[in-house]
Amino acid sequence: MEWAWPWLTTLGEALLQLFTQPFYYIAVILIALIYHRQLLQERRLFHVRLQSSITQTIRALLGGIVIGVIASVVSIFLGAHLTLGSVICIWAATLFLSLFRIRYLCFAYAAGLLGVLQFGLNLASGWQPTGWLGSLTEALRALDIPALLVLAALLHLGEAMLVRLQGVTMASPLLFEGKRGKLVGGYQLQHFWPIPLLILVPVTGSGAELAWSPLLSAGNGYMLFALPIMLGFGEVTQSMLPGQKVQISAKRLLLYGTSLLVLSLLAAWWSPLMVVAALAAFIGHEFLVWYSGFEEQHRSPVFVHPAHGLKVLGIIPDSPAAELGIEAGETLYKVNGVLVHSPEELHRALRMNPAFCKLEVRNHQGESKFMQRAIYEGEHHQLGVIMAPDNHEVWAVQLRPLSLVHLLTLKLFARRKNNRNDEAPLALPAPAVNEQGSVEM
Repeated sequence: MEWAWPWLTTLGEALLQLFTQPFYYIAVILIALIYHRQLLQERRLFHVRLQSSITQTIRALLGGIVIGVIASVVSIFLGAHLTLGSVICIWAATLFLSLFRIRYLCFAYAAGLLGVLQFGLNLASGWQPTGWLGSLTEALRALDIPALLVLAALLHLGEAMLVRLQGVTMASPLLFEGKRGKLVGGYQLQHFWPIPLLILVPVTGSGAELAWSPLLSAGNGYMLFALPIMLGFGEVTQSMLPGQKVQISAKRLLLYGTSLLVLSLLAAWWSPLMVVAALAAFIGHEFLVWYSGFEEQHRSPVFVHPAHGLKVLGIIPDSPAAELGIEAGETLYKVNGVLVHSPEELHRALRMNPAFCKLEVRNHQGESKFMQRAIYEGEHHQLGVIMAPDNHEVWAVQLRPLSLVHLLTLKLFARRKNNRNDEAPLALPAPAVNEQGSVEM
């Protein structure tokens, strides 16, 4: 057990480093601001708060700690390591890519880009520039790309787990323009988690020794380095229920992370596969984004009103509708025996008996459910149900790609719809559409 004390010492130093450096706290504050922005979006669209930004931030913080512990243990067991030069290169590549798209704030994109650059520099082995360019070239050639890709794969496996466990609880309804110019309802699945990651850094001299033979080995002595990571996931769906979209996205992320992990470990064993793994990190991630968008474009929207009844877009927490068990995607068919086709008809039907209501609700399979409940003074006048749009809404979300500048700009860019029905409502801040990735802090 001689190896135990050096590792306890370096673990304590790494944890102290994590708690004293500002980057982890900056990530938590940034996540709180993003969820506050989402709260403002909900209030502007639906005049009600559906989520608590404080609760979401705490949930994200706890989920990030769990994944950080798991990813750190697995990466240490595999021997995945970074040098200080690698950390600087990753930060620089990530910040550069994020200027173009927010989804490029991702360990996989940065590691893939660095792997391709290293492959090109190795092909041009006779090129030896001088000055700062020469220092940068030597740093890129010295990177352990398989170790970077292993960390990227582990982070995406952790992201798949978090999406599956917490994705539905953080889903937020929204309104946006559909393919034919009419408003449709949908859901924004935008989640961020601060990950306290501890990684191995090879050192010479007084470093701690591993008590096993790792798959990825860079030397005999190591220390632990605290590297805060911010995982991010974003999807917008109008063709699926939030639970369905979460399950599909989590499975695809799991497949992507597993494939990248296998390729990265093979690249560590046989170096010619390194560039293949690097390209797979970038191209595979882009394929996930492209296919999700392609899938949404070629599926019919779910949250539009049928010929008879009103489609439910969302349920206000702790409302009568939540107690009755009404779910998003179901249809309010009859209220107090009256078939409803518009919000105005719903109001009139509810006023027929202001103290009690009887509902006929069509579930996702088209089967009828009969519900009844007393209505008490002060409760929501619509039972706490958010309806799909009927093209009379004042605000809607404009979907567009985001850069890091957009993400950090918390102002709501919007303008109000005029009274003319032929003018389309515009737009709240653009959400992160089909953005998935991890941010290194």
